[in-house]
Amino acid sequence: MNSTPNFYRLTVLHRQLDDAERREAHRQGADPFRLLRLKTLKLAVKERLAALTLRALRRPALRPALAR
Repeated sequence: MNSTPNFYRLTVLHRQLDDAERREAHRQGADPFRLLRLKTLKLAVKERLAALTLRALRRPALRPALAR
């Protein structure tokens, strides 16, 4: 879909935050404030990914010069 380096970095960051959230939730004596912070960051990254995807869909398709 969108192969920009920024999109890739955001997907990797989202995966890392998801893993960190899962580890924190399963840790004995999990810190609820850390969990909340991780969830908030993950949601912010998800919103940025959605914005990039919408921007890519709205961009007009490039036509080859011979197709005119």
